[in-house]
Amino acid sequence: MFFVSDLWRQHKRKVLASVGILGSGYCLYKLYGAHRIRLDALERKLTVQRENEELMKTQMQAHFEKIQRISDTITLPHAMDNLSCRIEEELDLSLLLERLIQGKGQPNTLTQAEKLELWDTLKIRSFTRVALSVWATTMISLYTKVQVNILGRHLYIDTARSLGSSDSMETGDIVDREDQQKFLGSVDFLSEYGLPALIRDMEATTKEILIGKQLSGLFNSVALHETIMQILNKFISMGGSPHSWLKYMLPEDVISHSTTSSSNDLVPFRVADFEQLMLEARTVLLSAEFGSIVEISLKAVVDELVELMVTKFSGESITTGMPLARVLPQVAQMCPLLLEEPLKNQFIQIIRCILEVELFFTLLYANMPSA
Repeated sequence: MFFVSDLWRQHKRKVLASVGILGSGYCLYKLYGAHRIRLDALERKLTVQRENEELMKTQMQAHFEKIQRISDTITLPHAMDNLSCRIEEELDLSLLLERLIQGKGQPNTLTQAEKLELWDTLKIRSFTRVALSVWATTMISLYTKVQVNILGRHLYIDTARSLGSSDSMETGDIVDREDQQKFLGSVDFLSEYGLPALIRDMEATTKEILIGKQLSGLFNSVALHETIMQILNKFISMGGSPHSWLKYMLPEDVISHSTTSSSNDLVPFRVADFEQLMLEARTVLLSAEFGSIVEISLKAVVDELVELMVTKFSGESITTGMPLARVLPQVAQMCPLLLEEPLKNQFIQIIRCILEVELFFTLLYANMPSA
C-alpha cells in the first residue's frame, strides 16, 4: 500500500496530465465529430440547393421558350390578321388607283383639277398607310410579347408555388383562365377600337410632313426613308406627350388609372385578374425602356422597308431619284408586306432579332415579384 501511495505521489502529475490529455482528446474528437456531421449536412443541403437551382433555371428557360411560342404561333398571328383586314378596309387604295388609270385611258373622264385632287389624295393616303403599317406592326409585335411575358411570369410563379406547397389556397391559379383569354385578347383593341383615331391622327401628321413635296419633284430612297421617319417621329410626339399613342392600344379606363405608384412597381404577388394584368401592361408600355425599344424597332423596320424597295424596284431608279408620283404605287405595294402573317413577315423577324429587344423581354420575364 505504501508502495502504491509512494508511486502515486511520484507520478500523480504525469497521470493527471495524461488523463487530462486523454479527456481533452476525447472532447475534441466528439466536437470534431459533431462539426463533421454539421458540415456534411450543410454540404448535402447546398448540393440539393444547387441541384434545385439548376432545375429551376432549366424549367424557367423551357417555360420562357413555351411562352414565346404562344406569342409567335397564336397571339400575334391572330392580331396581325385582324389588323391587316381592318387597315385594308379603312385605307383602301384600289379605288383611287382605278380612277387614275381610268382617267389616263379615257382623258375626258376627269378634269385636271380632279386628277390633281386624286393624286394628292393618293399621296397622303399612301404615306399614311405605309407609316401606319410600320407603326402598327411594330407595336403589335412588341405588345404581344409584353402580354405573354407578363402572363408567363405570373404562371411561372404559380407553378413554382404549387410544386412547393400543399396549401390549396396557394395552388390555385394565379390568373384565372378566363382572365388569361381576356388579357391576350385585349391586343385586338387596336384593330377593333383604336384604329379610326389612329388613322385620323396619322393622316393629319402625314399631311403636315408632306406639305411642299410636289408630285413632279424627284424622290429617292434617302428622301423616302427621311419622310417616313419624320411622319413616325412627329406622330409619336403628338399631343405634347411621348405616350399619347397609348390611347390606340389600351382602353381609356386603363390609361387614366392613377400614376401615384412608381412606374417601376409591378403588380404585387397575389391572384392577378384581368384589370391587374392590364395595369401591369400599361406600366411596361409607359416605361422609358419600352419607349427606347420602340424607337429602335421602328427605325429597323423602316431601314428594311426602304432597302427592300431599292431591291424590288432597282430598275425604276429609286436610288438615284424619280418623280414622287411614280414612287407612290411602289409605296402602296409595300404595305401588304408589312402586314403579312408573322411566319412570313420579314419585318417582324427583324424586330425579334434586335439585341435590345431580346434583352428587354428577357429582363421583363425574369423580373418576378418577390414571393
